[in-house]
Amino acid sequence: MKAEDETLDAFYHGCIQVLQKIKGYRFALDAPLLADFIHTTEDDELLEFGTGNGIISLLLSIKPFKHITAVEVQASLAELARKNVKLNHLEKRITVLEQDLMQFRPEKKYDVIFSNPPYHKRAEGHLSLSKEKSIAKHELKCTIFDIMQKTSVLLKSRGRAYFVFPEKRKDDMAEAAKMSGLKMKSRRFVYARSKDRPNLFLVECDFLSRNVIQQPDLILYDEEGHYSQETQEIFSGRLHASSLQ
Repeated sequence: MKAEDETLDAFYHGCIQVLQKIKGYRFALDAPLLADFIHTTEDDELLEFGTGNGIISLLLSIKPFKHITAVEVQASLAELARKNVKLNHLEKRITVLEQDLMQFRPEKKYDVIFSNPPYHKRAEGHLSLSKEKSIAKHELKCTIFDIMQKTSVLLKSRGRAYFVFPEKRKDDMAEAAKMSGLKMKSRRFVYARSKDRPNLFLVECDFLSRNVIQQPDLILYDEEGHYSQETQEIFSGRLHASSLQ
């Protein structure tokens, strides 16, 4: 099933397999971090904005939920995501839609919405020669404000939304959430090493919370440059993967 221009990677002790293009968009460390951060229950209907090759939805498949609708605007990535869903025998649990988020108007709302959105503003940094990479990493199709507004429209009144952003976008994220009527429920900063500045943050939003719960910082590497114990647990799917073995 793997094409010549693809790699096949395994996660969670081989429970999840993911095809990626050798050239083009490839997911990074933030994908498993967000998948670990998201809380689900068996009755939840989930919606993902910008699924890419489907990695986060695939990783979530070791958790309980009713169904995931994964939306992706780029045809090449939507096709690859469908291929990955089929590879992991998840056709009944995950549906991939090739759809522009801004034109997506389902007839229902969702219990959980999540996204690993483009990090960079349209005019920030250098665009990749790969259009696929540029759309995935820069706000060419939608902005942080668009994502928060769409989340507020499609999230149930008691629903939860989860995102990962660069630390430098925390003020933009807070303003976008506020403008959309969303509240920050909890937040966790991610550090490469304990002495560094944070480079990412994970955030949970809803409509009801009044105060932000600041979760303990996540340190990815120890002093010797090896993955920390918690990072290793996240990459192993924590206890979820062991329950499938």
